[in-house]
Formats: sequence, C-alpha cells, structure tokens
Amino acid sequence: MVEDMPLPPGTAAVVVAAGAGLRAGQPVPKQFARWRGKPVVRHSVERLVSAGCAPVIVCIPQGAENIAAQALAGLPVQFVTGGATRQLSVRAGLETLAADAPERVLIHDAARPILPRAVIDRLVAALASASGAIPVLPVVDSLCLADGTPADRAAMRRVQTPQAFRYAEIRAVHDAWNGLAEAGDDAQVAQAAGLSVALVEGDEALHKLTFGSDFAPALQPFRIGTGYDVHRLTEGEELWLCGIKVEHSHGLAGHSDADVAIHALVDALLGAVAAKDIGAHFPPSDPQWKGAASGQFLAHAAALVRGAGYEIGNVDLTIICEAPKIGPHRDAMRRQLAEVLGVDMDAVSVKATTTEGLGAAGRREGIAAQAVATVIRA
Repeated sequence: MVEDMPLPPGTAAVVVAAGAGLRAGQPVPKQFARWRGKPVVRHSVERLVSAGCAPVIVCIPQGAENIAAQALAGLPVQFVTGGATRQLSVRAGLETLAADAPERVLIHDAARPILPRAVIDRLVAALASASGAIPVLPVVDSLCLADGTPADRAAMRRVQTPQAFRYAEIRAVHDAWNGLAEAGDDAQVAQAAGLSVALVEGDEALHKLTFGSDFAPALQPFRIGTGYDVHRLTEGEELWLCGIKVEHSHGLAGHSDADVAIHALVDALLGAVAAKDIGAHFPPSDPQWKGAASGQFLAHAAALVRGAGYEIGNVDLTIICEAPKIGPHRDAMRRQLAEVLGVDMDAVSVKATTTEGLGAAGRREGIAAQAVATVIRA
C-alpha cells in the first residue's frame, strides 16, 4: 500500500506542545492528558515517527521535561523548551533542526491527535512545486462577520495542521519574522514573506481538542457484551428462569432467586458498557439481596446502559440444561425479559441446549446460561 511507504529522506517534524492547554479543564496541559488510552501528544508523534519523519522535535513548556518524557517514552524524539507564543515555539524547534538541515519539515499542533497518513503524503507531494502546503477543509456553515455582515463561505477554508514547508525557506522567514506580530499559523508567516503555499485536502479526523467535552469518552456506534453464569440444582428450591417460575423437581440455589439466565444477561449488559459485573453491583454478601427477584438486577443493568448513552439493540440468551424443557416457556420468557428491558420482544432471543450428558449440567447437577447483548449509541 502507498500509505505504508516511507516518506522521502530528509523529512523532519516539529510538534508544538508548549501551550498551557487550560480550556480543556484537564489537571495537566491537554497535550499530556490521556485521550483514547494514551497522552494526546503521543498519538500524532507516533504517526509522524512511523511515517519516517526524523528527527522529530517536540516543543514543550518550561519545566515539563518529566511529564513529556513519560508521555513519549520509547519514541525517538528531541525536546526543546517552547516560547511565550506559538511562533516562538516553532522557531525554537526549527533552530534545533539546524544541525540536521532537513530538506522539508512538517509543523504540527499536538492538540490534533488523529493524523491520517494520507494527509501527510499529500502535503509532502505538494512541496515538489510549492514552498509550503497546508491541509484545508471547506466551510459548511453559513458565516457572518462580528457585526453581522454576511461572509462568503465559498471563498473560505478551514485550516489544519500539520503544515509542510521546505525547511530552509520556512526557517528563514521565521527568523525574519522575529515576533513582529502573532500569526495564526506558520502559513501566514510564510505567505507574509511571499512564499507560495499550496492547499491540499485535509481530513475531518484532524479535529483539534480544545474543550473539556473533547475529552469525554467517545461513544462507539455499538458495543457488545457477554455473560455467563451457573447455579447448582437443589431440592426444595423454586426454579426461576428469565423471570418465569418453572415447575420442576429441583430449583437453583443462590443468594437471590438464583435466576441463572437473568444473571448471565445482566453481566452481558454490564460488560457492553464496561460497568464491572453483577457481583460488584449486587454482592452476595449483602443481606438485602437474599431471595431478591433478579428482574431488578436486570432493570438496573438496562438503566446503566442508557445512562452510558446507549440503547439496547438485542440480547441473545442460551440456557444449558438437561431438564426442564425450555421450549414450552420460551415465549413467556422472551416477553418477560422484553418488558423489563424496555425493548420489543423480537429483540430478545431465548434458546436452550444440552451438553449431551457431559459435565455438571449433563449430570443434572446445575443449570448454566450464557448471553450476548448488543447496545447501540442513542
């Protein structure tokens, strides 16, 4: 694949990670806060390194050496202390590259963690005929000036990073700029000096993390959870399965009503939204759950699913036993589960199987159940 081909030799990168990042409401500057499993800055730096950028210079706040080293541990990067403005930070990064004198450099904001390789390739390719290149996207909303005067969105573009330049040229114009005024980005510095800057297609994935809401867990379109439970069959106990009392010579032993089917389904729903397991919510050591109807456990799990921003898509439950026969009770079980879950009956599947006489279930010592639940983003 073209995407996996290394960049041409002589391609370096400067990652600007020297800001305070206070608007995001994180306990540390946002570029070092964890996002989708790793520090924000690490996402794009990993992508630049894997693309073949070398060296990679990371501009960091004064005194942030330790947190930056932890965030980027194991990656071949160099740190430089940034300045009071973005331009001064970039200039410090470009100066650090002087000994390597790369042919081209990508300048990227650490707050844009998702960096598609295709954008990098388009930028580098554009430098064959231009001094610089920037990724842009069309403006889709109507625009107006601060005084309400309409603005022509067709003539405007949203500008992203990384921005690519021929190294010698961008360094020269940054040196000449020398903090004369604060520019919005490096393309403005280049264009003010008369350099040609090409526009290439950007990517919506290059969204900049700015506010606290940007750090909220990302809701996936759907998630899946599984559950499993088993209870011992005992004489003198009632047998409850899927919230239905089934007449049988033996019942299931447990702290609650021991509804093994519902217990497996509860764990499947909890697992789908990473909400621990049934024992964490209803510990068997707690006397208030002695003999409790398991339907309330299921209602609680369904509420947690909806509280996490999802709706229940469907559930699939398999009861494993030699006896009793589940078929005669299947529709009643499905109806009961659907009512508790607040879903249509056709979203609930109840099946049964045996183990052909093998294991505890095959010896009629107990009943097991396994469940799968799909939840869909609300």
